[in-house]
Amino acid sequence: MERASNRRRLLRMISPEFEITRGHALPLGSTVRRGGVNFALFSAHATRVTLVIFSRFSRVPIAEFPLDDRFNRTGNIWHAFVGGLNPGTAYGYRIEGDANSSSKIVGFDPAYVLIDPYCRAITRYTDEEGIQRRSVVIADHFEWENDAPPSIPLADSIIYELHVRSFTQHESAGVSSPGTFAGLIEKIPYLKNLGVTAVELMPVFEFDEHENTRLNPATGERLQNVWGYSPLSFFAPHLAYAGTTSGRVALREMKRMVKAFHSAGLEVILDAVFNHTGEPERGGAISSLRGIDNAVYYMLAPVTGEDRNYSGCGNTLNCNHPVVRNLIMDCLRYWVTEVHIDGVRFDLASIMGRGQDGSVLSNPPLIEDIAADPVLANIKLIAEAWDAAGLYQVGEFSVGGRWAEWNGKFRDDIRRFLRGDAGMVPLLATRLAGSADLFQADGRSPCHSVNFVTCHDGFTLADLVSFDQKHNESNGEKSRDGTDENFSWNCGAEGPTGDRSILQLRRRQQRNFATLLMVSHGVPMLLFGDESGRTQKGNNNAYCQAGPVGQLIWDTPEADQSLLEFFRKLIAFRLEHRCLRRGSFEAVPHQSSVQLEWHGTRLNSPDWNPCSRSLALQIVDRDEHGEVVDRIFIIANAFWESLSFELPQAKSWYWSRFVDTSIDAQSGDGSIAGGVDICSQDRYEVGPRSAVVLVGKRSTTGPARPSESVS
Repeated sequence: MERASNRRRLLRMISPEFEITRGHALPLGSTVRRGGVNFALFSAHATRVTLVIFSRFSRVPIAEFPLDDRFNRTGNIWHAFVGGLNPGTAYGYRIEGDANSSSKIVGFDPAYVLIDPYCRAITRYTDEEGIQRRSVVIADHFEWENDAPPSIPLADSIIYELHVRSFTQHESAGVSSPGTFAGLIEKIPYLKNLGVTAVELMPVFEFDEHENTRLNPATGERLQNVWGYSPLSFFAPHLAYAGTTSGRVALREMKRMVKAFHSAGLEVILDAVFNHTGEPERGGAISSLRGIDNAVYYMLAPVTGEDRNYSGCGNTLNCNHPVVRNLIMDCLRYWVTEVHIDGVRFDLASIMGRGQDGSVLSNPPLIEDIAADPVLANIKLIAEAWDAAGLYQVGEFSVGGRWAEWNGKFRDDIRRFLRGDAGMVPLLATRLAGSADLFQADGRSPCHSVNFVTCHDGFTLADLVSFDQKHNESNGEKSRDGTDENFSWNCGAEGPTGDRSILQLRRRQQRNFATLLMVSHGVPMLLFGDESGRTQKGNNNAYCQAGPVGQLIWDTPEADQSLLEFFRKLIAFRLEHRCLRRGSFEAVPHQSSVQLEWHGTRLNSPDWNPCSRSLALQIVDRDEHGEVVDRIFIIANAFWESLSFELPQAKSWYWSRFVDTSIDAQSGDGSIAGGVDICSQDRYEVGPRSAVVLVGKRSTTGPARPSESVS
């Protein structure tokens, strides 16, 4: 009966021209051609490969076709053309290896039906063994119309890191499709009003949300893999982000989202994980690469077959093996040409610079290939320039002008300065100026520093000023997870408090962080929800939190709406002032230039002493004729008392206050005045633990006589 049913399903999927022929070795994956589908799969160590066909709704195979290594193999590529087969077909592979070879190395198991590494879509279903995934043949003809990338210069970019699900999952988001690509489209007006230029999406490749087996010790609920830093397929969008089990629908929904963002002038950057996969270490269930050619795709100890662990997860991808390198390059080209993405942030990118034995390469082929590839020439390349084994390459990841980097030193130094640590003033100056110590020597510019105070890893901004220690108990790992080195300060009480003075200081500190981030040279990046005071209740590793702890709750108190307005005005200010986005560390003759002048409480006398906790900076912007066109004066005071700063003077210019974070923002946003002229043009009194931004204004009637008395 079952055999007859499978036969009927097969006949519905094929045309009368059904036949299986030799096929072609390239391209890899499943390719719809006239009259059928070509299948091609790499496996160097397999002795037998079987193509397994499923109908769209079948949980058991309806046909299996063993490939003949005499006719269906070219080199290490196994291939076949199935004439009469239609798109929408689900498929996979069973692979066997030489019984005499070391099972510790190869790891073949024909009991598993494996995902094609090159498949563009995944379908999944649940049976008694759990969630099963299958590759899907697709021929997606999306109507892009006149879609074009916004092509925003890197120096003019403001990046907003968000999680597709957590950004709109909470009911307060008020979207019709919570936690999906479609939900993001509904929030485009919010992002435009905020002023960011790009969204950086945390991983959108298919992953297993249910791989986490831990329980929340407080509630007994099973935790999830929410963030998705464990891909199962590099080409296929995550099904849940389209609210579907159809891979074709997921791909179309993602393309529709990218198209909508482009129409609004926003760029889409993907957070791509090419350092490890969602397949467990040896001994667990396999789904794709582990069973296709374990010895090629993963870094293994040559004798024992144990995984080399540079990713913190054990199963480190063998990125600089030529086959794996080609897989990554093909994947990147696909996302650019077919999904129109505008950039890629590479998770634990330093792993891509390791050789097949784990050694650090001086000229890593993969990194050079990515930088030089003509298809990728116009997208943004951003490296997280470290790995989980201690390799830290911030400022040293790559030479040339293609790679930007997450600047972890910016994050740590700004946190330590505003916490009030001693000896941080010279480092603050370096970070404000674009981190020349990291990026100037190899010819890069300030915009190659992606500056951030918070990201998905670690505290949110509100938690950064509310907790001295992480509180990750709800993750079910007894708080062993998450970094212990946060450089945070709770402002006098750990966590929630009713103390008004502490709450006021926390508001000020959040604005201090935002101000220094937005006036620093480099590309600023915000973590979603920081602009409205999102808290994770002290959890600095919310990767497994699917509920409110990890979500953005949109109906925030009025005080947090004030912070949102503060961020919005700061972003607009940055985009209005070219001198905050200089293109190089050094002035170019006969071109516009930006000059940085360092000061202390006295002009031209910056205090670099380890005991100093304050610094002032004047930024002067000149056009190609040497004429001053803009002046900004920035004061950062991390001292616990007020300080009086001398102000620079210039003929026909006077100072107007834009930001003073010491002004209480509890009711309304008093800390951003938006251009209030100050009474004294000689000195400015800066409150304790505060940041101030003054803007130069031209005076056409002689010395300014501002009417406001606040100084």
